[in-house]
Amino acid sequence: MKFRGIFTLLAILVVVLGYTAGCATGGQPHMQAALDHLQSARSELQAANSNKGGHRERALELVDQAISEVRAGIDFAASH
Repeated sequence: MKFRGIFTLLAILVVVLGYTAGCATGGQPHMQAALDHLQSARSELQAANSNKGGHRERALELVDQAISEVRAGIDFAASH
């Protein structure tokens, strides 16, 4: 019986934490994951050697643009 009560409390905790995590990102977990990946990609591009014929610099510009668009999408969803 004691095990069942602990299991129930753990299940409730998981549900509450999942809900809280969804609210923290405005209910946009996929957009937040995309933003995290783009920021990681930006860091990798920054750490890369030399400019590679301008392609690294252009990639950084495009990643920055993508980051901006994802943030705008998250903000839009939060306000609608």
